[in-house]
Amino acid sequence: MPLRLAIGVTLLAALAACSSGPSAPDDSAYINELSSARREKDRQFQEAGDSPIPAARRQTLLPLRYFPVDPNYAVPAALKLSDERPVFEMPTSTGTLRKLQLVGQLEFTLLGQRQTLGAFVEDGTTQITSLFVPFADLTTGKDTYSAGRYLDIQPTRTGYYTIDFNLAYNPYCAYNDTYECPYPPPSNRLKMAVRAGEKAPGA
Repeated sequence: MPLRLAIGVTLLAALAACSSGPSAPDDSAYINELSSARREKDRQFQEAGDSPIPAARRQTLLPLRYFPVDPNYAVPAALKLSDERPVFEMPTSTGTLRKLQLVGQLEFTLLGQRQTLGAFVEDGTTQITSLFVPFADLTTGKDTYSAGRYLDIQPTRTGYYTIDFNLAYNPYCAYNDTYECPYPPPSNRLKMAVRAGEKAPGA
């Protein structure tokens, strides 16, 4: 199963691409685009044949719940590459282990606090098309899903990025326990509350 665990939504992909470099998009246009993308994701989760949400639960889990879009949670970051891409065995929601390689550490400042998050790819990846960034924070298990949330970041040639927590999303196991979802490692557990992106599923 691919690391990108959200349905491919065109607007979300475009927004993620905008978040690959150091420049932040225009606030009003960005907020409108992301709000539209969230509505489109709801539509796909409701109608798509491969929706991760079982039909019997769609009425209670949709629309998905989010924090309000906040441009302060889109911040510049630099990727410090690992020397040898060490392999991590991440526990998953099904009790198995998934092998992931650490590409490097994303270094950034969020709400005045210096932070780092590890960026991963599947073990054996030769051509990197997306960096997988699982994380937990002080909202985890309260306002947000208890197993953490994910970011997908497109690699850049410069090593400079924008980490946009407004794009943080739940793994599929938040809606359906038949999916296997890696848990964020201890090094990717932020000691601050990230009140951006997707909240825990509704009742």
